[in-house]
Amino acid sequence: MPETLAASTSRIPVTVRELRTDVWLAAALFVGAVLSAGLGEVTGIYGDDAPGIQWALLYALGLTAPLAVRRRYPSIVACVVALTFFVGGSARIPEFYVGNIALFIALYTVGAWIDDRRRANLARALITLGMFAWLLIAMFQAATAPTDEGLSRVGVFSPFVAFMLTQLLVNIAFFGGAFYMGDRAHASALERAALHQRTAELEREREVTAAQAVALDRVRIARELHDVVAHHVSAMGVQAGAARAVLDRDPDAARTALVGVEASARTALDELHQLLGTLRTSDADTDGASTVRLAALPQLAAHAAENGLPTTLTVVGEPVGLPDVVQVNLYRVAQEALTNARRHGGPDAAADVRLRYAPDAVELEIANTGRAGVPGRPGLGIVGMRERAAASGGTIEIGPRARGGFLVRMRVPLATVAAGGGLGRRALPGGTVGAAAGGGSAAEPAP
Repeated sequence: MPETLAASTSRIPVTVRELRTDVWLAAALFVGAVLSAGLGEVTGIYGDDAPGIQWALLYALGLTAPLAVRRRYPSIVACVVALTFFVGGSARIPEFYVGNIALFIALYTVGAWIDDRRRANLARALITLGMFAWLLIAMFQAATAPTDEGLSRVGVFSPFVAFMLTQLLVNIAFFGGAFYMGDRAHASALERAALHQRTAELEREREVTAAQAVALDRVRIARELHDVVAHHVSAMGVQAGAARAVLDRDPDAARTALVGVEASARTALDELHQLLGTLRTSDADTDGASTVRLAALPQLAAHAAENGLPTTLTVVGEPVGLPDVVQVNLYRVAQEALTNARRHGGPDAAADVRLRYAPDAVELEIANTGRAGVPGRPGLGIVGMRERAAASGGTIEIGPRARGGFLVRMRVPLATVAAGGGLGRRALPGGTVGAAAGGGSAAEPAP
């Protein structure tokens, strides 16, 4: 049995249904005891020595009524039933069957329902020893009684001796069976209690896991929406501002800027539709599902340059194939870093995007020469970048540079990627070195 199922030391408490069943059991045994005592009196097995029927009724009541609360007070009920059985047998009440059944049930209940095993064993041992002492005394009295009535006592193994041995063996089986069945019932009850406890724990764990899964999905959705919307809305804001500035003196330039706004809006809608389509799928790989990959970095750099942030893209080293989730996260980090540079870097800001393939890692670096950023607590974009780095099994550095500007550097060890699966040797489009996108100068390498 598993260790988790053996840990419970107390059984499940008695239920109302079980208590009601005990009442019905006691009532049924009382009726049976009355009938048995009445029929025994009719047979006249004890002759004139048998007490009156009123004593038989009292004996039946004392024998069976305690069983109605046997699960609540097992040891007390067993002692009362055993004492009643002894008194009835000594008083020669002609009832031989229900009394044995009641005594067996009482002893069984002690073993099955008392969690303190020492107390249960002590109670059963005392009752059993008392009963065997009574049996041995009765056997001795019968063997030494000066009478020739009853079974023959002639021979070493006479019918009388055989009858006494039968009585002894039957009582051993009777009390041994009560012991064994009570212990087995208690052990089974402990197993059920442990299983019930483990089931409740698993149910709580399932609820926590489900809540965590919902929270992770919400974070993933929020992160994707932020990356898509913030990037394109930021570009639309720059283009709309440029159109407003030249609207009166250069309508053609304003028209061109508005065309850019329209294009950015269409692109944002397309990406949102793709994102919603991904979220509706039931595939297990939806965490990395997206249409963006590292192959789209040149377009991302060109888009940033077209919207007021001169950007260069450089790919260093031999490209390797990466899992989709890593490619999506690297792309989104670059997108968010360029969006922040365009929003906070100032009018003279320029950005340099470098994708390096080292023998042991892939590293993405986005540096800009503008302002270091807006002071205050990190926004959702920076939180999202940290989450993407952690989800890829990598690390990320985000902060101002000593020589000016701002730096975002994400590093993903290839060993971690390989352990996660999907690492291959597919070459990425664009070659080993990407050309400058836009007319701005490249940022200085990060210190």
